[in-house]
Amino acid sequence: MRYLYELRESLRIALAAIKANKARGVLTTLGIIIGIVAVVTTMTAANGLQNSFKESISAVGSDVLYVTRMPWIITGNFFEYRNRENLTLKEAQKLAARLSEAKAVNPSSYTQRDIKYRANLMEAVTVVGTTDKYIRVSNALPEYGRFLIPQDVQYKRNVCVIGSEIQEKLFENTNPINKRMKIGRYYYRVVGVMEKQGSAGFFGGPNFDRQIIVPITAFIKTFGGANRSFSISVKAPSQEEMADFEYAVIGEMRKIRKLKPTEKDDFSINQMNTLMNAYNSVMGVIVMIGLVITSVSLFVGGIGVMNIMFVSVTERTREIGIRKAIGAKKRAILSQFLFESSVICLIGGVIGLLVAYGVTALINNLMMPASISPFIMAVALLVSILTGVVSGIIPAIKAARLNPIEALRYE
Repeated sequence: MRYLYELRESLRIALAAIKANKARGVLTTLGIIIGIVAVVTTMTAANGLQNSFKESISAVGSDVLYVTRMPWIITGNFFEYRNRENLTLKEAQKLAARLSEAKAVNPSSYTQRDIKYRANLMEAVTVVGTTDKYIRVSNALPEYGRFLIPQDVQYKRNVCVIGSEIQEKLFENTNPINKRMKIGRYYYRVVGVMEKQGSAGFFGGPNFDRQIIVPITAFIKTFGGANRSFSISVKAPSQEEMADFEYAVIGEMRKIRKLKPTEKDDFSINQMNTLMNAYNSVMGVIVMIGLVITSVSLFVGGIGVMNIMFVSVTERTREIGIRKAIGAKKRAILSQFLFESSVICLIGGVIGLLVAYGVTALINNLMMPASISPFIMAVALLVSILTGVVSGIIPAIKAARLNPIEALRYE
């Protein structure tokens, strides 16, 4: 009970000391404010990148296997992958015929072309040649209009479905449905606009909002297909069967490509987990480096608090001597100065959080989805208090060890 009374009394004295030196307290908190803003902004930016990346690759499909000529993430000998033969449309058709248990098998190919509508021009836009099964192997749907239908593919129609960014920049306030736009040298009629999906460009992946989807037969007719490599998206019967289904896909592809048992696969099987694992590895390193760099400003702020606390101890040496003379124990003096440094840093942490909240709102509006989560707030406040404790511990020990007789003589 007495210990709690001592703590309450120490807190009261610490708050009174801060109140009596407002200007010094404000200047002391500046370093902590800058440090907390830097650390919190780093964490929210990393969180925003993670949210943006997860949102964009949700369109990829977690129960889909992607058969490609080269792996998404190359870890081995690049030249080994480069010398592989392209995957062809016929191989995709054979795989679809063999995998009766698959929910969908969809071939795709890509190119880049400049696109134009009236006087508006966009350069190097990704054009995807695919089939009506595209939406079955992804979570992407048209926001309005329609998607490709089997007849579009069968009759090689020059129709297209555009991404939301193309609709905004190329057509602006014009309704693009049934409008004719130029892709390279050829005209295509817009039949739909995809919902906003975001970008997986963090790993060099596509910006899904800056894509144009056309029937694969029209794609081959207008842009050629003889020397192009196709990717094959295969939707598994269920998420639980992914592992066994992957072996089935590999087995059928080896048969289609007539590989001997001793020969290595000359194709790659990719999954969304490949991107997620690579993302987590890279982001872990980036966040760690970012936190180390931004923590320097917090360290400098902590040094500033320590110096001010040394000044405070020196100024109040006589007060400490009086308190010790009337019975104050070392722990009471120690806790008084620890409370003072901790409260100063906590105030700086709260102000830093408010500033970081504004910076995060700006990031959210201009760059990417970002928000300060309760976890980040709790970490920021905890770091502020710990900084106060660490910064104040040496001055507090110095104050607690003062000889009361020598302290009373101090002027």
